[in-house]
Amino acid sequence: MNPALLLYCRPGFEADCQQEFAARHPLDGRWQTGVGYVLFEADDSYELAQLHQSLDVTQLIFTRQVLLTLAKVELGERDRLTPITDALDALDARYAAPWQAVWLEHPDSDAGKPLSGFCKRFGAIVEAALQKRKALDARRGRYRLHLFFTSMSEAWIAFAKPALASPWPLGIARVRMPTGAPSRSTLKLAEALMMLVPEVEKKMKPGMVGVDLGAAPGGWTFQLVSHGLKVFAIDNGPMKGDMAIHPHVKHLRQDGFKFRPPNPVDWLVCDMVEQPARIAQLIADWFTRGHVRHAVFNLKLPMKKRWAEIERCFDLIDNALYSAGIDYELTAKQLYHDREEITCYLTRTKVR
Repeated sequence: MNPALLLYCRPGFEADCQQEFAARHPLDGRWQTGVGYVLFEADDSYELAQLHQSLDVTQLIFTRQVLLTLAKVELGERDRLTPITDALDALDARYAAPWQAVWLEHPDSDAGKPLSGFCKRFGAIVEAALQKRKALDARRGRYRLHLFFTSMSEAWIAFAKPALASPWPLGIARVRMPTGAPSRSTLKLAEALMMLVPEVEKKMKPGMVGVDLGAAPGGWTFQLVSHGLKVFAIDNGPMKGDMAIHPHVKHLRQDGFKFRPPNPVDWLVCDMVEQPARIAQLIADWFTRGHVRHAVFNLKLPMKKRWAEIERCFDLIDNALYSAGIDYELTAKQLYHDREEITCYLTRTKVR
């Protein structure tokens, strides 16, 4: 079979995953769609393989993981291991062992989740078999082997370049609910800081000042305070729990669209429910007026034409900051804890 790209995504966003990839990498080819994943087979398989060598999953918003498939394996009910090892033996020499590691995965869908227990149990069997064949070597292996099970009787053999792929199984960064957080929305910002902000400990230091627009009941404020920031929590609604009395939180009952800080702050976070273009305009205004250096914000997407709306919002930010002579970096991801939204990280690099 010809190699294909296997992209993991949130169930229900397969079309958006395809549309974004096609917009960024306009290759001729064919798509196959599952629930929680898509496959792309290009007309030019060499071009596709070359693209995979430089394709960084962090640059794709709707894609959680990017793999290059090498074979599709039909599995028996009694012996699932032999078809896999036979298929591995038959691979092109370019993809020969040793592998850095082997991950057994499944779609993050209602149909895929029952496979989780099987993958954990069978994973130990596969790993032992590969070690016996001297096919695993964490130091010498160039690629990570992925076995993607769509059912108990079918699996895709694929691989990733660890430096460009997600470091988490299924492409999902697991975040635990912290004790004392006033709402589960705190998990979104925790995941965003983990996935979108490189060296967050150096960029978010104790003593810095942050602003949380639409703060109530305090889930995102909780994350800022946990990093040692002093926070202006802006919301007409009430803060809850420790965030209502925390000495580093100043709650101002004001409109998040109208508030501006008396002095520049280090961080701005925003999870307000509003039209995405209006949020993009608000964030751009904070940057062009010199109010902030870093921002994490959510864009609540429409049910249709999500990619077009993202391009519209990013163009709005780009035009505003370019006109102001501001160099910046903007990254975005649909996080595991997001729903009909994406989370963005915008940072000022310099002013021309």
